[in-house]
Amino acid sequence: MRRTVFVLAVVGALLCGGYLAVREAVRWAVAHPGPALGVGAVVLPLLVAVAVVAVRGMPRLRELRRAAREGKAEAEAEVAAMAAAAPAAPMTEAGPMTEAGPVAETGPTAGAGTADAAPWRVEDFLALDADGFEQAIARLCERDGCRDVQVVGGAGDLGADVLATASDGRRIIIQCKRYGGTNKVGSQDVQRFGGTCFTVHEAEVAAVVTTSTFTEPAADYAATCGIRCFDGERLVAWANGGGAAPWA
Repeated sequence: MRRTVFVLAVVGALLCGGYLAVREAVRWAVAHPGPALGVGAVVLPLLVAVAVVAVRGMPRLRELRRAAREGKAEAEAEVAAMAAAAPAAPMTEAGPMTEAGPVAETGPTAGAGTADAAPWRVEDFLALDADGFEQAIARLCERDGCRDVQVVGGAGDLGADVLATASDGRRIIIQCKRYGGTNKVGSQDVQRFGGTCFTVHEAEVAAVVTTSTFTEPAADYAATCGIRCFDGERLVAWANGGGAAPWA
């Protein structure tokens, strides 16, 4: 309804304007017949050409509009068909499954360790890739009351993989080491983290969380600098709700 009224208003304005313009042109032509003939000889052919082009272009314009409508309808139908044909990903206790297994980003959830969820093991964390392991640690932080949790691991992270703020306001910096059982976190790993966690990231709680264990020199250095070491055993206890969090 509004569109019809708008179109009628525009047409009415054009008709009124055209009538006034023609009336003034006629008056001017009567008062100045000589110049009027010259102007008419130039303007009239142009008007005729414009009218011819407009008339010839109308069928083509209708064809373009019809093609656009048909293309839009086909695209919408294709999207609907794809959505209907896409099978829902089966779920496991670790999250959605793909052909290769659990989705890598899926980590421990708030239900881990309860009666309806299998306990987490070190092998479950090792089954994740590096990014998935960092996401799992971030989810544990969120589960246990942290806010402003961010996963920042990657090139140029300066040792910080997970940033978070504890419920009491302390700034938490966690470095994640997804190592196999025979590959321990060494002193150099902890020293590199110790060189940035407090001075660069301004950590109030700095922790290294690993699926493996720490060498004795690494543990000694961490104790001297105030860095908390979370090995695979403590990580599993934390994930299953039976152990303390790194900032506790």
